[in-house]
Amino acid sequence: MGESKSELVYRDLRERIMHADFSAGHRLVLARLAEHYQVSPVPVREALRRLEAEGLVRYTLNIGAEVVGVNAADYTETMQVLAQLEGLATALAAQVMDEQTLERAREINERMRELRSSGFDPVQFTSLNHEFHVVLCSVCPNHHLLDLLGREWERMAQIRSSTFSHVPDRSRTSVEEHDQLLELIGGQAPQAMIEELARRHKLGTLRQFLDSEGSRS
Repeated sequence: MGESKSELVYRDLRERIMHADFSAGHRLVLARLAEHYQVSPVPVREALRRLEAEGLVRYTLNIGAEVVGVNAADYTETMQVLAQLEGLATALAAQVMDEQTLERAREINERMRELRSSGFDPVQFTSLNHEFHVVLCSVCPNHHLLDLLGREWERMAQIRSSTFSHVPDRSRTSVEEHDQLLELIGGQAPQAMIEELARRHKLGTLRQFLDSEGSRS
């Protein structure tokens, strides 16, 4: 059985929001969307309600549905927590990391590098970036730390999954910093050095995001 009309509309709208094709405040007019997708208003309304439940769309009196921007305060707090948790988890993982795990992380970073030079897709890049850090942290021996980290990753996904739609220029330095991190881990650098670099790497993305937000205001 194929996807319902509502599901098709939902998936397309969600992808366009995540790719920042629809920026914050963009109005999603029911009649226009129904005409665009060649469906009745019902599946469009259902799709918009799902997007509203995910925090991507909001309804405003006398305006209707519009795209929600990234909540800068939520993003900042979550990134600050992730910087601390990922820094420690990466450093602890580095002490027990095998060559297979390290090579997998290298391969993901190479895919990120290739994506930058062959039609940059911020959603795919963000997904690969998350996968890179999940792999590095996966062998962390502190399971309680991994549990906390998983919750914060989930919180970030709920805020907005496509970080690099907002800071595309950050993608180049992100890959380069991954190279540095992999070099430290492969060279069995001190735990404190790895933790510091992983933390600064995360906070660097946060700083660039806040700078981009400031330039828009």
